[in-house]
Amino acid sequence: MSFYENRVLPRLINIACGSKPTRKQREKVVPRAYGDVLEIGFGGGLNLAHYDRDKVRKVFGLEPSAGMRRSAADNVAASGMDVELIDLPGEEIPLDDNAVDSVLVTYTLCTIPDAVAALQGMRRVLKPTGHLFFCEHGQAPDAAVRKWQNRMNSGWRRVAGGCNMNRNIPTLLRDGGFRIEDDNRDYIPGIKALSYNYWGAAR
Repeated sequence: MSFYENRVLPRLINIACGSKPTRKQREKVVPRAYGDVLEIGFGGGLNLAHYDRDKVRKVFGLEPSAGMRRSAADNVAASGMDVELIDLPGEEIPLDDNAVDSVLVTYTLCTIPDAVAALQGMRRVLKPTGHLFFCEHGQAPDAAVRKWQNRMNSGWRRVAGGCNMNRNIPTLLRDGGFRIEDDNRDYIPGIKALSYNYWGAAR
């Protein structure tokens, strides 16, 4: 792993993903998680402040980046929650079938190389009665914005840790075996190519 990926990128991601608009999005989704939770793309632990501690027993935080896990240490310690960090890619979830009550994925499906395989893994470990709660940025509905997303995506992906700005989140969820029950979509404040958000719940 390069110095940029290990030291610089985690700081940049925490700043971008901790902005006020994204924080407000997290506030809509994270408190819905319950029971034993698998959080995909744990990052710097930015979601910990938004969990409803009365509803959550444990958080399994899957985060393959050593730099991001290191940046999460203070947030994990301050949270007072039972958090177990897992250092494998999103496609490799080392939990048993039907192991968790909720899966939480926020601003992560954009970066997982094989997002469909990762979602199939999430479906495997999620109890049949469980929910996947999501908040992601992705493909915009406006043709002019989509054109810029497609034009800028390859360059953006190289500097932003593999982040894709033009993924169709509902299609990924369906291809991964999920049925969306709560479907919300809108632009949030920010650069339009990066600010079209999808959030809600799936089974």
